[in-house]
Amino acid sequence: MAKLHIDPKRLPVDAIAGEPALPAERLEVAWLRERLAHPPSWVPELPDDMRQRFPTLRRAAVLVPLVRRPEGLTVLLTQRTEHLSNHAGQVSFPGGRAEEDDSSPIETALRETEEEIGLTRRHVEIIGVLPDHVTASAYIVTPVVGLVTPPFDLVAESNEVADIFEVPLRFLMDGMNHQIMSFDLPEGAGRRSFYAMPYERFFIWGATAGMLRNLFHLLRA
Repeated sequence: MAKLHIDPKRLPVDAIAGEPALPAERLEVAWLRERLAHPPSWVPELPDDMRQRFPTLRRAAVLVPLVRRPEGLTVLLTQRTEHLSNHAGQVSFPGGRAEEDDSSPIETALRETEEEIGLTRRHVEIIGVLPDHVTASAYIVTPVVGLVTPPFDLVAESNEVADIFEVPLRFLMDGMNHQIMSFDLPEGAGRRSFYAMPYERFFIWGATAGMLRNLFHLLRA
């Protein structure tokens, strides 16, 4: 299938997901620890046809870093550099491809996060994982949720990371901020929908928004 070349910021918004914002108590550290440790039955939103598109999938993991700020939890995100071959310029969680020596997706997420943004694992408390997410670049990604305790220093790996920023968790856990967009696939292969969560000058979409949607569903279940 031909490689996609779309600018999602130029697409019209088809709809707003529109679910109510999570109650404030569900964004507290103690509640999140308990929910991730003992999740209820819930149904994740997963790309429905991605596994069928690729003969093989490479393993990867990302950290979903929830930063403990006085005003409330934030989600730490990166913007990728424009010259990368996959997902250039997109907003992503820190993380990357699994190495043979990695003992688990948690190890992959922590190692890659330290390499990409300099966040050392001593600042991170792992509290759970989300369902695997298959990306258009043929990766199967495990999102690892971690609480991050300041103060910490960050150093962006200049070849991969153009920017590091934080978004309030309460903004991302509100269905009124979840836009639904779509585009036509090449060669008449149909139409694909995706979520977007624009925040200030940053456009969060695709796999990152999809993983945030699954965090939202888990916390509201």
